[in-house]
Amino acid sequence: MTVSPVAAPRALLALAGLALLSGCTALPWTQSDADAELGCTALMAPIPASAIGLPSGGAVIETATLLPASGLTLTNPLPFIPPPPEAVVQPATPQFCKVVGAIQPVDPNAPPIRFQVNLPTRWNGRSLQLGGGGFNGVLVTGLGLPPSARIDLPSPLARGFVTVGTDSGHQNSPTVPLQAFALNDEALANFAHASYKKVRDLSVELMKRRYGQAPQRLYFMGSSEGGREGLTMAQRYPQDFDGIFARVPVIHWMGLQAAGTRMGATQLGDGWLAPADVKLVGQAVLAQCDALDRRVDGIVGDPQACHASFDPARLLCRAAKTLSCLTEAQVQALRTLHSPYEFSFPLANGVRSYPGWAWGGEAASGTGPVGGYVSWQTGTARQTLPVSGTSSRAWLYGSGAIQYFVLRDGNADPSRFKPEEHAQRVGEISQLMDSTDPDLSAFRARGGKLVLSEHLADYAQSPYAGIAYYRAVVAKMGQETADDFLRLYTTPGADHVGTGAPVGVDMLDVLVQWVEHGRAPQDLVQVDLEPVPPFPVMTSRPMCRWPAVQRYRGHGDPVRASSYECARDN
Repeated sequence: MTVSPVAAPRALLALAGLALLSGCTALPWTQSDADAELGCTALMAPIPASAIGLPSGGAVIETATLLPASGLTLTNPLPFIPPPPEAVVQPATPQFCKVVGAIQPVDPNAPPIRFQVNLPTRWNGRSLQLGGGGFNGVLVTGLGLPPSARIDLPSPLARGFVTVGTDSGHQNSPTVPLQAFALNDEALANFAHASYKKVRDLSVELMKRRYGQAPQRLYFMGSSEGGREGLTMAQRYPQDFDGIFARVPVIHWMGLQAAGTRMGATQLGDGWLAPADVKLVGQAVLAQCDALDRRVDGIVGDPQACHASFDPARLLCRAAKTLSCLTEAQVQALRTLHSPYEFSFPLANGVRSYPGWAWGGEAASGTGPVGGYVSWQTGTARQTLPVSGTSSRAWLYGSGAIQYFVLRDGNADPSRFKPEEHAQRVGEISQLMDSTDPDLSAFRARGGKLVLSEHLADYAQSPYAGIAYYRAVVAKMGQETADDFLRLYTTPGADHVGTGAPVGVDMLDVLVQWVEHGRAPQDLVQVDLEPVPPFPVMTSRPMCRWPAVQRYRGHGDPVRASSYECARDN
């Protein structure tokens, strides 16, 4: 279904006007169609290595195409069931110049870094770089909505932002393991941090050529691996971005992969939890913990209180295994998932453990590449080595990371992995991949603003990792200083991809308001919208600044944010 620009909902037009007033489309640069065509074609010239702040072979532009404006399109987001909110629409686009190319490597055996830069004819002087996901290897086009975006609002490109994306310096192949690129040092460094810096610099050069000036403000938004990338930019390249939103970021990458490998290894044998077992656990968790936030609504509103009160041993079989109980091995697997992964030596920035998972994500029934607890943590059959199509995503990701990043041997047995036996290499990977540096003083000094968001029903990574990082920043820099440039929000009931609870919020405008107008965000409102125009609000909830918790007031419409408070008394 396509909605033409003429027939676009009036709400979209009104909201676009609000964006104009709020600063999201201020002072546009524009030109005629004929000049736009010429200006786009002129971008085909190669970009020298001198324009890119890290070593490279320069960049080649493969295509530079002026594309006409297009209307909003509803998409079929399969295989995600239910889909992430931002996956249900392909937003309308303005006239823009689509530039696709590749940054050439220094090492002739390393793959190139592919990129796409979208330059609107009507430019607001800003750019937005978007992060990737998983192990990347797929080109981020920059044409969709950013993480947690409200689907009733214009895309960043439609607001006048130049949008930027990359594959991070390798291209996935169905015949090659996802992590095999890490055997090449340059490809590994590109995935860790270098590609995002290189593409950022390249995009600035393209904006100078296209508009005659560099962008006034640069923003970065990413989720999961993309969230790690955003934090990496704040820590490694603090001068490069003005505002960053990192949703469910994989902050402690090495710890996550080790913990995922541990959980997978426990399910190679009798510890595997079948989908019916996961359903049983989810029901038991809700029975014990749903009411802790004063409302029974299918959401664990206070996972930390749930952690203190729920013990999976209550599901232990008294006799033979049935559908209503768990074996000792299964109970132990759950305890493993919800317990910290401890290292016997310090990793980057002195971190020595990865936190256990929160309770509450077990009820997530989604399917797809990263959707649902079963898809991520248990798989649809007992774990295998080598991994198979029925394996959990955590085992696929973790075991491959151990094989190719740490051991550099695709035939190694990750189930026997002991970090202390490879401490030097584990430390090297941690230094490359982990975004745990709490000293953000350089980022703050240049006026940077950083927003972190954790989903408390996340089954893919522990939301406590983000909370631990926030605490580390506060411990390093002080609460008052941290409050000047850093925010952490938590959303109970929301899973890794943003389903299960309302997550829609205009975080791009939040960043713009804070960076450019000094309007620091406090508690916000998140919405869940009907996935068809005009996208009416179905449910809304407060988005609370941590450590506040979302709590029902005891009266009022339970699907409205006004019926809840952000309680700060615990």
